[in-house]
Amino acid sequence: MPPAADTVLDEVDGEEGKGAPPLRAGAPARGLRAPAVAGPLSAALLTAVLLCLATRLSRSHPFGPVTRNIVDLGQQYLPFHAYWRALLHGETHGDAFLNWNSGFGSNFLGDIGTYLSSPFDLLVVLFPADRIELALYVVTAVKITAAGAAMALLLLRLRPGPWPVAAVLGTAYALSGWTFNFGASVPMWLDGLVAFPLLCLVGEWARTGRRPVLGPLVVALAWIANFYTAYMATLGAAVVLVVRLLTADETASARLRLAGLFRAARGVLIGVGLAAPLVVVVFLGTKVADPTPETTFAAAAWTDVLARFLPATASVASPALFIGTPALALALTLPFNRAVATRVRAGWAAAIVLVTLSLQWEPTHLLWHAGASPNGIPYRQTFVLCGLLLIAAWFSAARGVPRPAALLGGGALLGLLAWAARGSVDIDRWTYPASGAAAVLALAAVLLARPHARRTTARVLPVLALVLFVVAQAGEAAVTGMRIEEQQRSEVSWSPRLGPWHTSVAEEVARADAWPRHRTDPGEVPGGNDVLLVGGQGPDYYSSLTAEVTSRTLASLGFGYYAKGRHPVTLDNPVTDALFSIGTRIRSRPTERVRQDAAPRAWVSVTTTPVPPLVTVRPPGRPATHPGDSAFARQERLLGAEVYELPAPARTGRTLTARCPAGSQVWFWAPEYRGAATLAGERPVDFEGKPPAVRAPMRALGTVPASGEVRIELSPEAKLRLPGRPVGCLLRARLDDAVRQLTATGASRVRASGHTVTAELPPGSTGTAVLAVPRISGWRCSAGDAELRPARAYEGLVAVPLDGRATTVTCSFRPPGLRLGGAAGAAALLALVVTGVLHRRRARR
Repeated sequence: MPPAADTVLDEVDGEEGKGAPPLRAGAPARGLRAPAVAGPLSAALLTAVLLCLATRLSRSHPFGPVTRNIVDLGQQYLPFHAYWRALLHGETHGDAFLNWNSGFGSNFLGDIGTYLSSPFDLLVVLFPADRIELALYVVTAVKITAAGAAMALLLLRLRPGPWPVAAVLGTAYALSGWTFNFGASVPMWLDGLVAFPLLCLVGEWARTGRRPVLGPLVVALAWIANFYTAYMATLGAAVVLVVRLLTADETASARLRLAGLFRAARGVLIGVGLAAPLVVVVFLGTKVADPTPETTFAAAAWTDVLARFLPATASVASPALFIGTPALALALTLPFNRAVATRVRAGWAAAIVLVTLSLQWEPTHLLWHAGASPNGIPYRQTFVLCGLLLIAAWFSAARGVPRPAALLGGGALLGLLAWAARGSVDIDRWTYPASGAAAVLALAAVLLARPHARRTTARVLPVLALVLFVVAQAGEAAVTGMRIEEQQRSEVSWSPRLGPWHTSVAEEVARADAWPRHRTDPGEVPGGNDVLLVGGQGPDYYSSLTAEVTSRTLASLGFGYYAKGRHPVTLDNPVTDALFSIGTRIRSRPTERVRQDAAPRAWVSVTTTPVPPLVTVRPPGRPATHPGDSAFARQERLLGAEVYELPAPARTGRTLTARCPAGSQVWFWAPEYRGAATLAGERPVDFEGKPPAVRAPMRALGTVPASGEVRIELSPEAKLRLPGRPVGCLLRARLDDAVRQLTATGASRVRASGHTVTAELPPGSTGTAVLAVPRISGWRCSAGDAELRPARAYEGLVAVPLDGRATTVTCSFRPPGLRLGGAAGAAALLALVVTGVLHRRRARR
């Protein structure tokens, strides 16, 4: 080995770093056992400490008073984890198939596979219900910590070397810019961060013909935990495997390389097959989900791409590539490091360049994202490139500090990168100071390490060099985490921390809950997916798998939504309360300003009104109601009675005028309207329509005066868009008559289990039994003792035809794809068993 390789890195690692020969295929890793334990453990400890430090510096919960609940972290993932904890403790009305709390009944197995199927998510059961924010932070931290440990283990398996350096590089991977900017706020993606190094290990096993059973099991676990980022990690692991097949053993024949590739493909196919019972359900769930507008990929400016290699940069429009200045510098030395074989340098450099270019080219962008350009963050796969850079850094440093020529070459590239990025809008005030300080410390570490590597009187200097290297990398990571979190809170939407408001509503919901006799709607609570946090059975639901049937049915009845239809929200309307059997409604409003650094308190009220049962009967024939497709007319058709007067208002400028019966309640329906609407003599009512992302729900404006004159003043904030019939005047006496009629002819008793509903009907019932649940895919129903068949639909709700003979109806939900996925899983399990048996026979021979 050249003298340059005998450095602090070898001193710290002992004999293993001093030019130890590479492992033979299938040979036991005797020399790696101690580093293989110490490296991952050290990486895990360092990662956990730095993550907590970054959280503390940003004053975020749980180490500060400021909320972490930004964007979907507060509106999706926190509520889902709260419900997951409740389900695992047996505290929910639904089960793993069906969630009764959200969207008036939603496919929960699909949501489990999308958000909650990671083994790490089971940790929520260890926390009390009022500490779910802490539980989610712990889950996030454990995933990030595991990613650091897994990468350190991978590095030591790819090439023997100093385990302290492997630990630092593993931490750099776990605390990359991708983690801070994307992964920490979308915790299910972190399973892909863990999966990438593990799948690379699977590739190594396949290349060397080892562990043919464990490999597919690891693949299955990765795809079950989060199939979306596992797909990206699998592509990244394939890149690593190809480079290893071409560079790890130059004496290997093409036949041996192809055999390794075949073993890897077989392991992936079996592993994905084992995950099929969940993956197929999720896949089919996406096919019936409310579609989002098609997105066209727009590549980020290269100036911004280069800036994202630097610390303290944050953006959702460019790839988050920060891995730390010292680690990046090491990666950039690889092309110039002659201590590394030429084929190895060329292979890894080519892989990194090609993967970087693939981020910016639309066809490969679509390949990374499974054929669909995502809404929101377009660079979700960049954790793979971060991993490749750190593998390159490891190959350059595993045999010692690179020679001066390599250091100068890498340093020059780093300087050019920083200079070229200077004009990017993503550069933060902390970027260059943090990068410069880290570079100075890293340079000091190099100067301390090289001249004193063999001096027994100066062994403290190599240790000091290692400390400086750790401090440089760690300090920059902590600062980056702090600044990204601070920038996110100031630039994106957020939800307050859970506290008295949620607790008060949850207590009232628990007292009022009468399911399945009728529903309890908790109303508007800060954040999204409110019912998952506080209980009840409302329409509020935010998921990537929100069924199009649910979204469109509710929107047609006057409900509003966010997220382009994937987040239906509650509607405080007595007609829809009757339609969906909402007998108890909780209303709340804050009693103080909602702030980022405090959990708000609220005023809470409870109202209970008579409503029809969950299962009602509509007589044969079409009801005599108002024609048209307005939300008012659709409500009447589903109710089976006219309960509104629908005037044709005259419009003069920004004023609407009409006449309605005195004492009736004026409702305004303008789903695309953004601004205020004020009924004469009443307070202004705000509407937030912003197509296509936001649809405003209908809202009550007040009571019609004795004169019968309706005068509505509009204060639009954007172009005025109104439907043909925006005004409806509700006559409560008519509604009360309709409710009494539906109650008299509806179910006398309703029983509901986890995913099944059974209703007892009056003898001789004819027409159509209607279950107040959106008719999403998976519902099967029967009347009497007949077999369960796919349910019919009545104005978008689950329906069962009645012939007058049946006195009961039963409806049961089974997630679409469960049988197909189960069959694929059984076939994969059989293939795994056969693979294991054949491997054991070959081993014996």
